[in-house]
Amino acid sequence: MQDLLNTLRRLRAPDGCPWDAEQTHVSLRPYLLEEAAEAVDAIDGGHPAELAGELGDVLLQVAFHSVIAEEAGTFSYTDVEEGVVRKLVRRHPHVFGDVQVSGSAEVVSNWQAIKAAEQGGKTRRALDRVPAALGALAREAAAQKLAGVTGDRERIAAILEAASDSPQGVADVLAAVVAWARSQGVDAELALRDQTTRTLQALPDEAAAP
Repeated sequence: MQDLLNTLRRLRAPDGCPWDAEQTHVSLRPYLLEEAAEAVDAIDGGHPAELAGELGDVLLQVAFHSVIAEEAGTFSYTDVEEGVVRKLVRRHPHVFGDVQVSGSAEVVSNWQAIKAAEQGGKTRRALDRVPAALGALAREAAAQKLAGVTGDRERIAAILEAASDSPQGVADVLAAVVAWARSQGVDAELALRDQTTRTLQALPDEAAAP
């Protein structure tokens, strides 16, 4: 990891790479999303070697942001690493402490309780609890979970029948589909990603331009 950090420090030095030196937390946002998405694609494709490369690109983004913060004096990579290790130990008292659990469901319940305690019981806006950068279906699923929304096939049919031919009408139907997917234990975001991949795979290859 130190080799990666030192490489980025060299790239951002006055005699380094102009492009790397110009980057900020804000300018790197699309690359962080893109690299994470490509890592998911590698997992879906079942190619371990490709996954290793994509995870390296994700790690590059972590290191890049850490070096930028280091220069600004806000935090360092050590802070990132130590922070996540402390969090993992703190939120797994059944492994690093003497807490007993009956299964994974209780692990999740304890995790949420510990997380709430870490935040001092402070109330956070629902808008702040669901990342805006999530895919639209994933974000809707998270919002529905917070709101306790449920759904089924009949609900979809009723909403589809009443929906107007407008963006709002389409959104109403999509939200109903997400609710139905959640009721079946299906991740709508991943399900549609897989369907899109199958659609693209079925399309004929396009010859490269001469």
